[in-house]
Amino acid sequence: MAPPIRVPTYLNPMNAVKAIWRICYILVQYIIIAVYKAPPPKSPQDLRNPYGRVAVIGAGLTGISSAAHCISHNFEVVIFEESSRSGLGGIWSHTVVTSVKKSGGPESKWTINDGAEGAFDAVIVTVGTCGKPKWIDLDGMPKGMAKDSETSDADMAKQKDVFKKPIIHSSELDSDKVSEKTIRGKKVVVIGSGASGVEAVEAALHRGAGEVVMIARTDKWIIPRNIFFDTFLACQPFGREMPLSFLWESFLKNWHYYGVKDLTPAHAGLFEGTPVVNDKFLHHVKDGSCKYVRGDPIRLTSVGVRTNVRDRDTKPGAGGIEKTIDADVIVLATGFERPTISFLPDSLFPEDYQRPDLYLQNFTTEDWSVLMTNSSYSSGIGTVGHFHIGIYTRILLTFLLDENARPTPKDSKLWVDVVRFIKRGASGGPLGFFTYAELTIWLVTFHLLRPDRLRWLFFIMFGWGVRVKEQKGEGEGAGAVAMERVRKEKVY
Repeated sequence: MAPPIRVPTYLNPMNAVKAIWRICYILVQYIIIAVYKAPPPKSPQDLRNPYGRVAVIGAGLTGISSAAHCISHNFEVVIFEESSRSGLGGIWSHTVVTSVKKSGGPESKWTINDGAEGAFDAVIVTVGTCGKPKWIDLDGMPKGMAKDSETSDADMAKQKDVFKKPIIHSSELDSDKVSEKTIRGKKVVVIGSGASGVEAVEAALHRGAGEVVMIARTDKWIIPRNIFFDTFLACQPFGREMPLSFLWESFLKNWHYYGVKDLTPAHAGLFEGTPVVNDKFLHHVKDGSCKYVRGDPIRLTSVGVRTNVRDRDTKPGAGGIEKTIDADVIVLATGFERPTISFLPDSLFPEDYQRPDLYLQNFTTEDWSVLMTNSSYSSGIGTVGHFHIGIYTRILLTFLLDENARPTPKDSKLWVDVVRFIKRGASGGPLGFFTYAELTIWLVTFHLLRPDRLRWLFFIMFGWGVRVKEQKGEGEGAGAVAMERVRKEKVY
C-alpha cells in the first residue's frame, strides 16, 4: 500500500491563514501603539517640573506599566521593590515596604518607610494577588517540608511511612531547581486543579514525564484561548451567574469538553470564579497522557498519595473510596499566599470596605490617593488583562490634577454599597467577581454620574491630552506650581 501523500507545510492553506492572522494582529498592535501611547520623556532631565510625585510599590508588570503611564504624563515616579534589578517583574516579586504614612495638614503627603525618598502625592500598590508559594501540610510529608521545603536525609530516614521522593511546588517545576532527570520517565502526581495545576501538568509532560495524574478536589471551568469566544464571555454585563448563563456552559460542555463532559463542574457556574484558560489540558486527558482523579488527598505514604476518590456530583470531603495513587514525584499545585498590605494604615480599610470591596474595586474608600491596581482583584473574566492598568492610573492622575473630580469617602462607600445592592446574592461577594463588560459600565457611570469629569474622558480612556511640556520655574515647589498651572490653564 502506497504511503499517504503529505502536503508540504508551506503549501498547507491553514498555515497561510494563520500567518495572515498573525500579521494582521501585529499591524493592529502597531496602530494601537501609535494612537494611544503617550510619548515618554527623551531623557530624565526632560521631566524638570512634574505635576506631582507618585510612589509605586512593586516592580512587576503592573507596577512598571503604571510607572510608565505616570512618567509619560509628566509625573515623577519612585518604584519600591525588594528584588534586585535582575530579578524584577513577574508575580513572584515580593515587596518589602514596611510603612506608608501620611503627614497631617491640608497639604498632607505620603512617606514610604523612613521618608528618605521624599514625600509623594499618591501611592500605587501593585503587589498583585500571588505572593510566596503556598505549601500544604499533609501527614506523610517529611517534617519541615511545609514550612521550608528542606529536610535532611538523616531526619527523613527516621520517619516512617513518609514519601521520601521529590516533592516540589508547581512554581519550581520549570525552574533550574528541578532537573530534567527528576521528571523524565517518572510518574508525576499533581495535587491541585486550578491554573497552577493545569500548567504543572503541561510542564511535566513537556519535560518528558512518563505518566501524569491530577488529583482535583474541585472541578474548575476550563475555557479555550480563543479571542472571539473569550470576548463574548467577557461581554456579560454583570459579574455573576445569570438566567442565560447555562447557554455558555452548555456550549462549552458540547464543544470544548467533548469526550470529557464528566470534568465539567457540577456545583459551580461559569461566572462564579476565574476560569482556567487553556487549549491543551482537556486533550491530554482525552488521549490518556494525563489521568484526572476527583478526590481529596488524605496523606502521603511511602509510595504515593492516599486519596479519597469521589464521584462528580459530590463535594470536597464527601464520602468516597480510599485509594493510594503511586508516584515518583509529587507536585503541589496549591497556589500562592495573598501578598500582605500591612504596610498601609488600617484606617484606609474600615469594616466592610476591605479588599475587594473598594471604590471601583481598586481605590481605598477612605483616600482616593491610594490605588491598588491588581492588588484587590479576586476573580473575573476579561479578554486581555492590561488595558485597565493605564485607565486606573489615569483616573488617579486625574484626581491629582483636578480636585473637583475627587470622590469623598462618603461617595466611595456609596458606590460600593450600590454595587452590593445590584449584585446581592452573587457567589463570592458582589465585587469578588467581575467581567470586562461590567468594568466598562463602572467607567461609563464614573463619568456620566459626575458630568464635571467628562472633560477628562479622553484622557482617562485613551491617554490623550496631558503630556510632558516645557515649563518655567525650577527648584523646590515646582511640582506644586505645575499642578496649579494644569488646573488654571486646563492642560488636559
